[in-house]
Amino acid sequence: MRNFVVVGNRAATTPDFSLEDIPGTSGRIDILCRCINSAFVLSHGIRRDVHVYLILRGGGSPKTIQLRGRDLRHLNPDERTTAALLKKALALEVDSNWTKSTPGIFVRIGDLANLEIFGDGATYYLREDGSDYRGLSSGADGTFVLGDHIGLSEEDEAFMTDLNAAIVSVGPRSLHADHCIVLINNELDRREAANRDESEIDGNGTKE
Repeated sequence: MRNFVVVGNRAATTPDFSLEDIPGTSGRIDILCRCINSAFVLSHGIRRDVHVYLILRGGGSPKTIQLRGRDLRHLNPDERTTAALLKKALALEVDSNWTKSTPGIFVRIGDLANLEIFGDGATYYLREDGSDYRGLSSGADGTFVLGDHIGLSEEDEAFMTDLNAAIVSVGPRSLHADHCIVLINNELDRREAANRDESEIDGNGTKE
């Protein structure tokens, strides 16, 4: 399972934003929408082996929205439709337990440190000055943590340090979070394909 965690430092925690002006009224939920689409959307389908966790901190108690690929429905490539799904989730009365909004989308009160996924596989913190992810040996499972246009706070970075998260980058240039997710997915797709090819080759160097 691939987990992507995106921190929205100013992202609205209530549904009081306009779908006609998402960037200007939502605390940049549009960035989170692009991350969702990059994590899940394929040319003719949805990735089922991906979970996305959005940390929203733009007012009151932080909230977390979880999207599960295996159950996800009604996701289209456009930001407005994705924002409408998040808006519906944020309209629910929630506590610290996951509450279902629509198929594959759940919401609760909670912040980065409240996620239970850390420790279940490797954790990677995407940062510009990190080691090249392509140079690391790892499987397809893992949790990838990214910041929005503001990045992670000092407290968040200290939390990453406590988790022994590997600090990695996807290239020599500064990229948007959603572009980083596309590149991570592509790299993992390539590794999975290579592993499948290797498993099909017998000891004589021919495919079984």
